[in-house]
Amino acid sequence: MTKTLTDTRPIRLKGRSFLAIVLSPELPFDNWLARLDDLASRSTGFFLGRPIVLDVEGLDITQAQLKELLGELGERSVRIMGIEGARPSILGFGMPPAMKGGRPAGDIEPPEEEEAAPAAPSAAPAAGKAAKKKEAADAVVRAEPQTARNVASIVIDAPVRSGQSVIFPEGDVTVLGSVASGAEIVAGGSIHIYGTLRGRALAGSVGNAKARIFCSKLEAELLAIDGLYKMPDDMDPKFKGQAVQVWLEGDTIKAEKLA
Repeated sequence: MTKTLTDTRPIRLKGRSFLAIVLSPELPFDNWLARLDDLASRSTGFFLGRPIVLDVEGLDITQAQLKELLGELGERSVRIMGIEGARPSILGFGMPPAMKGGRPAGDIEPPEEEEAAPAAPSAAPAAGKAAKKKEAADAVVRAEPQTARNVASIVIDAPVRSGQSVIFPEGDVTVLGSVASGAEIVAGGSIHIYGTLRGRALAGSVGNAKARIFCSKLEAELLAIDGLYKMPDDMDPKFKGQAVQVWLEGDTIKAEKLA
C-alpha cells in the first residue's frame, strides 16, 4: 500500500550557533579532575546547563581511557555535547559525536572604524512582580547584534541580578551597575563594570588573550581571561573591595588598582 503525502511543505532546517565551554584535559587525568573539582567547589553550578566540548587533541589516550574520563565527568554533572580533536579509532558507540570547525577569535572580524560600533539596547530584564523575579533567576541574556560585523560592544544599563547571564561573544560588555553574586558576564572582548563585581566575569571567552576586566569594586566569585581563571582565594587580598583592572600576561592573570 502506497501512502500519499498530502502536506507538501518542506521541512525547514535552520543553523544556529551557541557559545560552548571547551574543556582541554591534561594527563594524568586524576590530577586534572582534582583541579576541576576545585573549580566546581568554589563556583557552584558553573557547568550546569552549559554546552561543553571536550578537546582531546594531542592526547595519546585509548578508547578505554576516554570512556573512563567521560564517565568521571558525567558523575560530576559535566555533560559533554561533542569531542574535538579525537582520533576516529578512539570514538566508540554511545560517545558524544566528533566535532570540528570551531571558530577561533581570530576569525571574528573587528569593525573597520571604532565609531561604527553602536551600543545595543539594554539586555537586562526589567524588575517585575515576585513571580517574574523567579523567572528572571534562570534567565540568560543573550545579546544578538543586528549587524554582527559592525557591533563590537553592548551596554547593560541596569544591575545584573543573581542567576542571570549576559553572553556576548562578539565583543566588549559594559555594565552600568553591579553584578550580583551568582550572576555572570561572558564576553568575547573586555568587561567593564561600573559597580561592584560580586559574580563571575569571563573575558576573552572565544580566545582573546588581550581582553581585560575592569570594575569599580572587586568582590568577584571568579575571574577568567581566555580560559585561565582565578578564584577569590587566589587573589591578593589588597585588591578586595578596590577598583581594579585585570589582564593576562603569558599564562598568569595580573591585577592592579585603578587610580
